[in-house]
Amino acid sequence: MAKPFKKHGDRYVGHLDGTERAVLARLIKQTRALLAPEVVPSGDPWEDLDALLDRAVDDAAADPAEAPRTADEPRDPALARLLPDAHRGDPKVAAEFRQMAEQDLRQHKYATFTRALEALQIDDVPDDERIELTRAQAEALVVALTDVRLLLAERLGLHTDEDVGDVERAVRADPSHRLAYPLGVYDYLTWLQDALLGALSGRRFLF
Repeated sequence: MAKPFKKHGDRYVGHLDGTERAVLARLIKQTRALLAPEVVPSGDPWEDLDALLDRAVDDAAADPAEAPRTADEPRDPALARLLPDAHRGDPKVAAEFRQMAEQDLRQHKYATFTRALEALQIDDVPDDERIELTRAQAEALVVALTDVRLLLAERLGLHTDEDVGDVERAVRADPSHRLAYPLGVYDYLTWLQDALLGALSGRRFLF
């Protein structure tokens, strides 16, 4: 079971069981895959969220070097959160910048996600569930968690504090609500990211 990360010497140590690592790895792989090809949204944000959580990912197809590059609109709103326009006030300039820089950004993010996946040690979970990260691995995992949370937030429609409150109230009123599981995943990712950031910054994590 997950426990907050703490700094021990030059390592950042926490505890993640096999299931937690598998969920994290799956979400990171799926976010990485989304960044490789342009993805056409289904039009139903809840179906898109279900697909994010349930779709099996073919890593070979997620290679950004083989993915088509395009700067065309409209874009998947979730992808726009991960690859925001550099010039929001000028669509033409934004499109030109995307054409020049977006593929490099995708490649950089892909490499970061790969480092985060390696850090999870998914194929070698020790009996005590201990996970030790170098600073570079911890930073890669924080960046990956940031993008996964951005993607989930977009799929859940969480753009403001009011949106978060609305979804939380809906789930409290109906624990079987279809958003209960993805909201739980989102909250878990938030907790884990905060714990890891706390360890990196030297801030004491209180719970």
